[in-house]
Amino acid sequence: MNMFQRDGGNKTRTPPHGQLPPPGQHPPAHWGRFIWLFLIIIALQWFWLDAAHRLTVQTLPYSEFKILLAQGRVMNATVSDSEITGQIRGLPPAAEKDKSGKKVPASPPATASPAATSTAEVANGNRKNTKAAASPTSAKSPAEKKPPSFLFRTERVDDVDLERQMEKAGITFSGERPSVLSQALWSWIVPIAIMFFVWQFLARRLGGLRQGLMSFGASKAKLVADKETGVTFADVAGCDEAKFELQEVVAFLKDPQRYEALGATIPKGILLIGPPGTGKTLLARAVAGEAHVPFFLISGSDFVEMFVGVGAARVRDLFEKAKSQAPCIVFIDELDAIGRERGVHMGAVNDEREQTLNQLLVGMDGFEANVGVIILAATNRPEVLDRALLRPGRFDRQVLVDAPDLDGRFAILKLHVRGKPLQTGADLRKIAAQTPGFSGADLANVINEAALLAARHNATEITQSDLENAVEKVVAGPERRSRRLSEEEKRRVAFHETGHAIIARYSKDADPVHKISIIPHGRAALGYTMQLPTTDRYLLSRTALLDKIKGMLGGRAAEEIEFHEISTGAENDLEHATALAQQMVTIYGMSEVVGLIHCARRENPMLAGRGMDGVLQRDCSEETARQIDEEVRKLLDEAYAEAKGILEQHRDELDRVAGELLAKETLDAAAFEKLIGKKA
Repeated sequence: MNMFQRDGGNKTRTPPHGQLPPPGQHPPAHWGRFIWLFLIIIALQWFWLDAAHRLTVQTLPYSEFKILLAQGRVMNATVSDSEITGQIRGLPPAAEKDKSGKKVPASPPATASPAATSTAEVANGNRKNTKAAASPTSAKSPAEKKPPSFLFRTERVDDVDLERQMEKAGITFSGERPSVLSQALWSWIVPIAIMFFVWQFLARRLGGLRQGLMSFGASKAKLVADKETGVTFADVAGCDEAKFELQEVVAFLKDPQRYEALGATIPKGILLIGPPGTGKTLLARAVAGEAHVPFFLISGSDFVEMFVGVGAARVRDLFEKAKSQAPCIVFIDELDAIGRERGVHMGAVNDEREQTLNQLLVGMDGFEANVGVIILAATNRPEVLDRALLRPGRFDRQVLVDAPDLDGRFAILKLHVRGKPLQTGADLRKIAAQTPGFSGADLANVINEAALLAARHNATEITQSDLENAVEKVVAGPERRSRRLSEEEKRRVAFHETGHAIIARYSKDADPVHKISIIPHGRAALGYTMQLPTTDRYLLSRTALLDKIKGMLGGRAAEEIEFHEISTGAENDLEHATALAQQMVTIYGMSEVVGLIHCARRENPMLAGRGMDGVLQRDCSEETARQIDEEVRKLLDEAYAEAKGILEQHRDELDRVAGELLAKETLDAAAFEKLIGKKA
């Protein structure tokens, strides 16, 4: 966390929690705690004394008090507005009752003479006096013995004869006026204190709602201090060109004088473009970690609300916070959520998004210069962004963060195995060669799945087999051995997958076969044939594309040759083969009939990842569309016929590999090549 706080341009250091302040600096005094403690002690003492007093006082009904007053037992009384208190001679009425519930006479018995006492004792047959009467030394005179008494209180009743009766009884009585302190305490202080604590309780319970209402237009950007990013360029691999572009920004932030001397200015905005999982957010964090500047993290969707004007207010608040922390970096993830191209739209939501975009444009390149504030943004849909947002002066640089090549994948794998017990001799380059088209997130998933597989087997190290099985799990999905296939279905799947493998083996530009399996995987795959390229390929010829289509249709051709009937197992193969043939005709201009017309475009090429051909949107006339369909059908028919010809030519190898596959369920590249090389 940043230990420096800005206050008028001066920097003062605040000691971390748990450490002593520097010499000469005193810790702040928390007077509020002492005041509250003092008030609590006073209140406890007050209530304790009041409770102790009430425990020693007997509460009587008013009627019983009048009886005792008439009997002359009331010694003194104090009359207040609400109650009567005083002292009564004798025991409390509750103590005067015996166990049977009968009352003992209220008035104390008269003192008997010695003669009467003696006569009574003789009449009753008693020959001994009590020890108290017989012992003259232990007896006390009536003047020395204090009669029992108790304190009482009773609720006052509006009785006009009370004063006259107390005068007649000859008791001492007086009036009492309640103290001002007690009146203030019970009438004002206690109710106000109760209301205050209730208000505090409700305020805390509703604090989230109140904060949301009061900060509705505040930015939701999360400030990450430089020491909390935990990411540098050493933690990023597989995108060396993107790192080089961003290292210049870091150098400018560290040493701006070197660039300003030549008249150079720092880029206001840098847009990271690339498919999902390629490390755009990781690169942004690495820039902040290398430059040691504050880093604001926010998503494009955090700006947009259903109320018009809130998003623009949040953009203004974001730039104000960023200027107060300059130099700093603001990273906006998923920029396309607010940066879509403006147009004529209906509805408040589009209005709100466009106003937010307008405020972002003004904030990046308006009348006020954002000195020291660099905007980093990421998107995987650059084709939908507004042109005003992409012009120089706003986003001066567009950095492509693409899927890594072979060396990049190898470097990423080495990063992700750091700190993990990898078996000596495990070949990460071989795993990198088996994962073409994988992004950094996919490779991280592969390493994690390998660690999980090793832990499942109670191993202490991650082996090469664990890594290869993890690649297979990521590509084809987890094994589903619980899916029971009949013998006929297993035989059909074995010939289907063998057809794919043999077509790939005898096609010039096809990728070599790595593994064949008839174990069900994932949601729908009953088997798979894994082909891995030897090198990364960025251009494909027409022959290579036709070989791909033949390989896709090889499974269906093998089923027809062996069973003389087709099944539903080729659904996915037909889908991909048709999509590839459509691209050849409409995008690549590989049809003599349609010609060089580019009459289709991908909906979003950035989202077309591994195994995805992207959605094509045609832009042509009805006549051209009819020609396209005919050419696509022609390409598929020709490829299917060639695939059947190859399989019929190598029918013995088809039967041999399918039989071995039925016996072992899985064949690797070496076993497959050994079976192909056998002579009949």
